[in-house]
Amino acid sequence: MADGIGGEHPALETADVPPSLRHARPTDLDALVALEDRAFDGDRLSRRSFKRFLDRKRTSDLLILEQDGVLLGYALVVYRSGTALARLYSIAVDPACKGRGLGARLLGEAECAAFGRDCAVMRLESRPDNTAAIGLYRGRGYRQFDVLEDYYEDHASALRFQKWLVTEPPGPGAATGRSVPYYPQTTEFTCGAAAMMMGMAAFDPALALDRRLELRLWREATTIYMTSGLGGCDPMGMAVALARHGYAAEVFVNSSEVLFLDSVRDPEKRAVMTVAQEDFRDQAKALGVAVYNRALSRGELRDLLDHGAVVLVLLSQYRMLRSRAPHWVTAFAHAGQRIFIHDPWLEPDDHETPMAAAALPIPEDEFDRMACYGKSRLRAAVVIKGQSLK
Repeated sequence: MADGIGGEHPALETADVPPSLRHARPTDLDALVALEDRAFDGDRLSRRSFKRFLDRKRTSDLLILEQDGVLLGYALVVYRSGTALARLYSIAVDPACKGRGLGARLLGEAECAAFGRDCAVMRLESRPDNTAAIGLYRGRGYRQFDVLEDYYEDHASALRFQKWLVTEPPGPGAATGRSVPYYPQTTEFTCGAAAMMMGMAAFDPALALDRRLELRLWREATTIYMTSGLGGCDPMGMAVALARHGYAAEVFVNSSEVLFLDSVRDPEKRAVMTVAQEDFRDQAKALGVAVYNRALSRGELRDLLDHGAVVLVLLSQYRMLRSRAPHWVTAFAHAGQRIFIHDPWLEPDDHETPMAAAALPIPEDEFDRMACYGKSRLRAAVVIKGQSLK
C-alpha cells in the first residue's frame, strides 16, 4: 500500500471551509494521476489502475477530498466479496496541503466506508521509514501484526497493520492467533493441494512449501478430470494423501455419490472420474480414515478449530469471485461469529498479493452459503487433526 501522508498534524486545520468528501468519478482520473505523481516518488498507482478501480465500485471505494473543485487527497479501500475484510490500498494527500489533518480525515472516512459494507477488519501497509504515517495509524488504534520483506520498488519492507472496526474478539480466534503459513496456488487447478500444504505446515513448521510439493499432492489427490480442464482434488483423495504423508485426517461429505460429475459431459471422462474416486474410497477405508456421510455442522467446525484442528472446506467461488468452480480453502480459526480462512487463489485481474487472500474473516452465515457447491448442494470438508503417531 502507498501512504503519501507523511508530516500530517491532525490537530491543525485551516480557517477555510472544510474540504468536501465524495466518491471519485471517471472525470477525476487526470487529477488523481497528477496527485499521485506529486505525492509519491515511487510505487505509484498507474492511470490504468485508477481507471480499473473507478470501474469496480462493487469491490472498491475510491474516496476523494476536494475544495473549490481542486483535488486535495484520496483514499482507496478494496474488498473481497463475501468477506468481512477491508484493505486500505492507498492513501495520499497533496504535499501542498500537509498539516491540515486531511490524512486523518481520509483514514476515518475510509473506515466508515468499510464499516458501511459490514467489514470487521481494516488492514494496511506502511514503509518503516514513514514515521508520521505510522504515528497516525497507531493513534487511530492500528496494531502491527506482520512484516513483508522486499515489498516496495526499492526493496524496502512493509509493516502490516490492522484494526478491528467492531469490538475485537478475545482469545486465539483473532486472525493472527494460530501460526498457519499462507501459500498461494500456482495453477488454476491446485487449490486443494495448496490448501493441504497450509494445513500440513500448521503442524510441521519445517515443511517446505514449494511447487514440487504442490504438484505432488495434486497428483495424489486429483479426480483427474473436472468440469473443464484438469481435475481438482477429491475430499477422499485429499484425506488419503494426508494419511500417506503422516497426518491424521477425517472426511465429512454429505453425498455418497461420485462427485463433480454435474457438468462433465464426456462419458469416458465420467468413467475415469468414477474409477478414481472409488479407488480413493477403498484406500481411505484401508488406511482407517474416518468418513462421515454428512455435512460438518457450524458447531462442529467451531469446536474443531478451538481444539487445534485445521479444516479444509470446499466452497463455491461464486460469492467471492463470481466463478462457479469448486474451490478448497483452509479454515484455521474463528472469532466473533467469523471464520478465518486462507484462500489459495489470488485474482490476477486485481493484481492481488497474499495479503488480500490470507486470514480472511468470513461471517459465519456467509461462510455457510459459500460452503455449498453445485446443483447437488455438495458440502465437503477434510479435517487435519495433527501428525499421525504411526
